[in-house]
Formats: sequence, structure tokens, C-alpha cells
Amino acid sequence: MGSREEIVAAAATVMREQGYAHATTKAIAQAAGYSEALLYKHFRDKTALFLAVLKEELPDLAATAARLAEHPEKAALGDNLAELTTTALAFYCASFPISVSIFSSRDLLRTHRNTLENGPDLPIEHVAGYLAAEVELGRLRADLDVDAAARLLLGACFQEAFLASFEERPPRADLARRLAATLEKLG
Repeated sequence: MGSREEIVAAAATVMREQGYAHATTKAIAQAAGYSEALLYKHFRDKTALFLAVLKEELPDLAATAARLAEHPEKAALGDNLAELTTTALAFYCASFPISVSIFSSRDLLRTHRNTLENGPDLPIEHVAGYLAAEVELGRLRADLDVDAAARLLLGACFQEAFLASFEERPPRADLARRLAATLEKLG
């Protein structure tokens, strides 16, 4: 692993422990065992580092949904939904402690929002796309509102991440399968 990857890994740890708002580039560089100057050779600012953490250190929810949308027939509906829900839970559980502090300041939120290429609605679009592919296969009802179903599924995962973070516990082990089974009944 090179210095860039070590800095991203250290940033994920520091941001999980301190939140985005309180994680300084100096603390991240120290945790990685490098100078702050080296950190800035790889990343223009803390937001760029945060985006690298989201992309490289967290489960890739968008990629999972896109892959499932491309070839939903490769697995049973329940298995696809369980994989998608498990990935969503893992993503939100890992990202919640990091990103929640962005909301501590309207200026910080505005700055962060203005630097994002893709917003937090992107997973909804990808999950809706996957659900639409299942509708096309006839494994979910033709009249299913895929956008609403995606929002319900991801909202439940986000809520569980919030509760797990608040209660300092892992997410409920059976929740992904239960959410998938509930959505599968709409088929």
C-alpha cells in the first residue's frame, strides 16, 4: 500500500472517530505517519480526501446496484435484494459517523454540497434502476413505483445506521434479509 492509500485509510479512521468537521488534515496525516505536506500532494483539500474515503473505503452501493441492474437474472430476486440491502446497510453504517458532522454547520454543509460531483440522491437512482430491471423481468409488479420503493429501502437502511451509531452497536443481523423479503413480496 502506498502513501495515498494509507492516508485515505487513516482519514477513514479519524473521520469515523471525530466526524468530518473535527478531523483535521494534520491529524489525518499524523495518523497515517506522513507529513501534512504529503497529504496535500495527493489531495487538494479535506473534501477531496472525504470523497476518496467514500469511494475507496466504504462498500460501493452504487456499483452493487448498477451491477444488479445490468444482470438481475444471474440470481434469484430475494438473493439480489438481500445483497443490495446488505451493501446499503454496510455503506450507511460505515459512512454515518463520518458524514453526520457535516450538518453541524450550515456553512460546512453548503461548502460540502457545492464541491460534490454527485449528491446523496445517486444511490436512490441506482437502486431504482435495479428495481426497474426486476420489474422488466417480471419479478416485481409492473405498477411498482421504483423510486418510492428505492427510497423506502434505503431509508430503512439509513435509519438502522443511525440507530446502530447512536446505540454504539452493529446493525441488526437479520434486517437486510427481512427488508429484502418484504420487498420481494411485492413481486
